[in-house]
Amino acid sequence: MPFRDHKHAFTYRKNVISTIIIGVTVILLLRLFVLQILDPSYKIFARSNYLRHVTDYPSRGLIYDRNGELLVYNEVHYDLMVIPGQLSEIDTLLFCDMLGISQETFESRILQARRHSRFRPSVFERQISKTTYAAFQEKLFRFPGFFVQPRNLRRYTYPMATHTFGYVGEVGPQVIGNDPYYRPGDYIGISGIERAYEKELRGQKGLRIRMVDVHNREIGSFQEGRYDTLAVAGKDLYTTLDASLQKYGEKLMHNKRGSIVAIEPATGEILTLVSAPAFDPGLLVGRQRTRNYRALQNDTLNPLFNRALMAQYPPGSVFKIVSTAIALQEGVIQPSTRHGCAGIYHTQGISIRCRDHPSPVDAITSIKHSCNTYASIIFQRTINQPHFSNIQESFSRWRDYVSSFGVGQIFGSDLSHELPGIIATADYYDRVYGTNGWRSQTILSLGIGQGELGVTPVQLANITAAIANRGHYYTPHLVGAIGHPDNRQDRFALANNIPIDPEHFETIAEAMRQVTNDGTASFSRIPDIPMAGKTGTVQNPHGENHSVFVAFAPVEDPQIAISVIIENAGYGSTWAAPLASLMIEKYLTGEVNRSWFEQRILDADFITANP
Repeated sequence: MPFRDHKHAFTYRKNVISTIIIGVTVILLLRLFVLQILDPSYKIFARSNYLRHVTDYPSRGLIYDRNGELLVYNEVHYDLMVIPGQLSEIDTLLFCDMLGISQETFESRILQARRHSRFRPSVFERQISKTTYAAFQEKLFRFPGFFVQPRNLRRYTYPMATHTFGYVGEVGPQVIGNDPYYRPGDYIGISGIERAYEKELRGQKGLRIRMVDVHNREIGSFQEGRYDTLAVAGKDLYTTLDASLQKYGEKLMHNKRGSIVAIEPATGEILTLVSAPAFDPGLLVGRQRTRNYRALQNDTLNPLFNRALMAQYPPGSVFKIVSTAIALQEGVIQPSTRHGCAGIYHTQGISIRCRDHPSPVDAITSIKHSCNTYASIIFQRTINQPHFSNIQESFSRWRDYVSSFGVGQIFGSDLSHELPGIIATADYYDRVYGTNGWRSQTILSLGIGQGELGVTPVQLANITAAIANRGHYYTPHLVGAIGHPDNRQDRFALANNIPIDPEHFETIAEAMRQVTNDGTASFSRIPDIPMAGKTGTVQNPHGENHSVFVAFAPVEDPQIAISVIIENAGYGSTWAAPLASLMIEKYLTGEVNRSWFEQRILDADFITANP
């Protein structure tokens, strides 16, 4: 072969080899660039072998009562965390034995953690005991990829006010998707105050970057803590609750279904919010929370249901104080207007029975004796006023008055999960009966608090507070101050005015005073404390009637307005009124002197009798 051909072949081979080497080098450099610059997983994996990102969970804000007594606080527990990317061969038998779990559970949780992230920590076992925590701290070097993280859990000074406090639970996927603050395994307020004030209570999470050795033991801060951030504790809440009164109310409601709501009329601050049956709030904290929650869900007494904010009862005769005030304002009656009562009221095929009482009665004595006849007559006269063009117009005017007391709407304050109550519209009756198919007698039951009308216990207490204030109310609420007792919430300081003249509320207040003085609630009169009240017996198609009572005291300087509902207890004067009088006496004097009267309520059991 000629020399030139040999030289040409050599040059060709050299160029091919050089091209291959350059090509491989370029590929390697590009891959290295992608791994180190564009793809963070390599860097994360490398760093995860010696760096641990630990979330510092802030202390959740404390909750106090109106007198500064601590009601809800925190206690440290521990979560066992796992970083799948750091896992290596471990003694799974020992590991599972220490936690009391099966091998299948171990494998399932590891798989779930890997699906979440190979490099981010996730919770493997929640809320391990202090004993287990101590054991893991000693043997943690034997379990690469695992570490223990402290968490705060709620604790309660008293086993009370469960529905008011609410509870904290693990955050769900939907919340995580909508709020970048939360990560899997974080806790969030689910109900009650915990939910309404979640942002104030939760605080701000911090971050610590720790270096670990080959045995998974911490050896110090990364770059002397330069990238660490401090956790900021949540803000404390100062509630409007009176702890002593709340405990007493729950004690009186033992073996009963129903509610007690007490409000300070001058501020709208809720003094007591009792829903019975209740349960210990501690049942929804800790590792047994899920099991306890299922048991509560399956309880036929429905203790999870917050009757104070969500039960919607016909108000019964208690509603006569509202309908009478409307009739006075509309001018269809005067306080002195009298009507006779023969024990039954007939009108165009409709009959409403009434209790035995002196006759005739006026606006005040009709409430004093709870006269159904008088209430029915004035309701019809209000609806049938000739200056209205049709019943739709007159009824809508009447309905607007009722709504101004806070009925048929939520207050929208900090009352978690409250329902609006029920008050039918003219359109509803048009759909049911036709535009020209209904008259005042069609809806006559509304005048005595029955029919298409439902109020929540907190609305009943608010109606009573409005009458105590002679025509206005402040939005009922549970938290008075945030962060410090002096940081009052201004949003609740605005009065809601009812379009009824104060003089008519004076008439209603005097009628309610006579109810407790020598009327239907005279049995519950409190020595030396002038109380204004109204009894109610609410028809219940499913069993014994409900016992209802509302009151405020003292009459001329109201400090408490209260509603009491005891399901299936019968007459309001027999059970609800005595219980309310005990609550008022307790709040205003600090003690109860009528021991026999108190024992009668404590001994009453309407759950066994009405399962």
